[in-house]
Amino acid sequence: MPILRVALDVPVNTLFDYLGPDTVVTEQDVGTRVRVPFGKHLMTGVIMEVATYSSIASPKLKPIAHIFRDVPPLPETLLDLFRFCSAYYHHPLGEVVMNGLPGRLRSSKPFVQQYRPILEYRLTGTGRAADPSVIPPRNIVKRRLLARLKETGSITIEEAKQLSQRAPGVLKEFASLWWVEERAEIESSAIAAANTSSPVPVLTPAQKNAVDEIVPTIKQFNTWLLHGVTGSGKTEVYLRLITLMLHQRRQTLVLVPEINLTPQLEAVFRARFPAIRLISLHSGLNPSERAGGWLQAQRGDAQIILGTRLAVFTPLPDLGLIIVDEEQDMSFKQQDGLRYSARDVAIFRARQTGVPVILGSATPSLETYYNAINGRYLRLQLPSRAVRNATLPLVRCIDTRIAKTEEGLSPPLISALETSLALNQQSLVFINRRGYAPVLLCRSCAWTAACQRCASRLVVHLREKKLRCHHCGHQERFPTNCPECGDQDIAPFGHGTQRVEEALSRRFPHARIMRIDRDSTRRKDAWQKMLEEIQGQRVDILIGTQILAKGHDFPNLSLVSVLNSDASLFSSDFRASERLFAQLMQVAGRAGRGGIPGQVLIQTEFPNHPLYQALCRHDYDSLAQTLLVERKLARFPPFIYQVLLWAEAPSIDLALAFLANAEGISAKPKHIEIFDPVPAQMPRLKGMERAYLLVQSSSRSKLQKFLGEWRTQLDALPDRKVRWALDVDPLEF
Repeated sequence: MPILRVALDVPVNTLFDYLGPDTVVTEQDVGTRVRVPFGKHLMTGVIMEVATYSSIASPKLKPIAHIFRDVPPLPETLLDLFRFCSAYYHHPLGEVVMNGLPGRLRSSKPFVQQYRPILEYRLTGTGRAADPSVIPPRNIVKRRLLARLKETGSITIEEAKQLSQRAPGVLKEFASLWWVEERAEIESSAIAAANTSSPVPVLTPAQKNAVDEIVPTIKQFNTWLLHGVTGSGKTEVYLRLITLMLHQRRQTLVLVPEINLTPQLEAVFRARFPAIRLISLHSGLNPSERAGGWLQAQRGDAQIILGTRLAVFTPLPDLGLIIVDEEQDMSFKQQDGLRYSARDVAIFRARQTGVPVILGSATPSLETYYNAINGRYLRLQLPSRAVRNATLPLVRCIDTRIAKTEEGLSPPLISALETSLALNQQSLVFINRRGYAPVLLCRSCAWTAACQRCASRLVVHLREKKLRCHHCGHQERFPTNCPECGDQDIAPFGHGTQRVEEALSRRFPHARIMRIDRDSTRRKDAWQKMLEEIQGQRVDILIGTQILAKGHDFPNLSLVSVLNSDASLFSSDFRASERLFAQLMQVAGRAGRGGIPGQVLIQTEFPNHPLYQALCRHDYDSLAQTLLVERKLARFPPFIYQVLLWAEAPSIDLALAFLANAEGISAKPKHIEIFDPVPAQMPRLKGMERAYLLVQSSSRSKLQKFLGEWRTQLDALPDRKVRWALDVDPLEF
């Protein structure tokens, strides 16, 4: 019997050997899902190797319970990508593999799509490549049907019956061969527009230069940084390159950082390519929808794959191009489990496949910018806006030491909102803090409402009369008096989106005001309906968090105002300035995109700060150069490579003791620095105490070699009360 080496979703960095079935199992079954006994349970795993021997004695080997033949095996290129992630991020291979599968394919049940009446059959990539000569000449119906499908791309049941009453049965046979895909609805909009598309705009000189630079090397690996100011038309460059991929019958993977950016980008793509199969992969889909889209991509039927972080692991047999939009966004980095960067994995995947990868941003991460100016990445710039007569907005700081605020709003800001309303133009008030107020304070004894499970304060949600932790979700009732001194003089302190909404509603009672944050967009389809209201100009003033900061195009938005941004200027996080500048540059870019003049007002007590001065000049390069000088002097990334060893335990002493033990078990080789363990910036989260130690080196290869040896020693440490994880290239401390 063959030996099957299976990857399982367990925190042990090894494959597990099982006896194969009596039926023939070959190398072609590598990548197939199986159900195997593990302890007292059955688990689903993936065959990674087929061997003839095992280091485990034969009597101890268990036979597999079942081989799933419901979906094609995972391709070898995807398995290699999983192996790379396991090796680079020092995470168990089984957890990496199972993390990359849709939830429905991780279950112990066969994947069966829900029955729906079949109304249409659509030709797949396999069917398009099928040779008609393999069909015997006497099978006239099969030949006619395949020829019709290759001509039109799809056929309805009624149209098939007009060819022959036997045609529906032939279509079922084609479906079993993966020549056609069964659909429960007819894409009438796609059929009607099959030979049409949205008007193609004329490229600006900078856009044309970017396309002309990329196209000659489109069939080889390169990492391109498309560095364009907000509104410069990066999406149009993407569309032109995707068009080229479609002509070459190759697939394009487009990664976006957040689910909220998906609907707008999807609408743009569908308008340009109405008859092309596009799928979206994100957490807003139910498990069957996500698995169905994933399988379309694996079969090569979907030509454009648009998704968030996890979509980077989608199997793509005809991959020709990868696009990472808003590459600087922290959402591309997974912060638990397999702590991977989807942007970095996308670059490795592009190199592995030999295809180009485009990193798009108005404010690239300093690591990406550094690689671009040093020639490791190829940099293309879009220095001006693409819409005729659209210019970058005027950015001005309001000194709140002089212009005192009332309810968080200064007189110049109120005046600008009044002017925008008078001109029937839209305004955005940006405050990156949801809820009513961040603190509930007793004025007598200075008590503040704190979360019992996290080292954070509870946020006031006044309408629901709740105190809520935005880290763990813990909720409490709003107290009527101070729990410490009994005084009833407790009040919200500070401002959140709800409080700003309340203040603006009182000041502008006739204005149509919409609040957009995680609370207001919680319901399904809520965000899409809000976008329709904004685009239909049925909203005058938007109040929003970072959901509104990037990727959205509101042509009638002329004014952006920013509240409470000073807190990030003096943060202990060395990346805080970079993130603040990127966020403010992105949110400022929402103004003046449709040809109307835009302005940005920033309320601050530090109007002369270099960050704000660079923002007023729209000068990313000067700030980036300054930050790089500081990083080099301080020996921070990108001049150093870092790893965090995280530990969490019921008490901080246990976590710190584990880390001290971890520090002592390994000799410190040359070029490797290991710092003393310290409590995390938020030491308590969800009831657990957290600490970390930092390891860094100026050599990535030497750091990886050290981590490989250290990981084996860490696995041998006995303390079961401590949970730990390695975070390679960390973004948060």
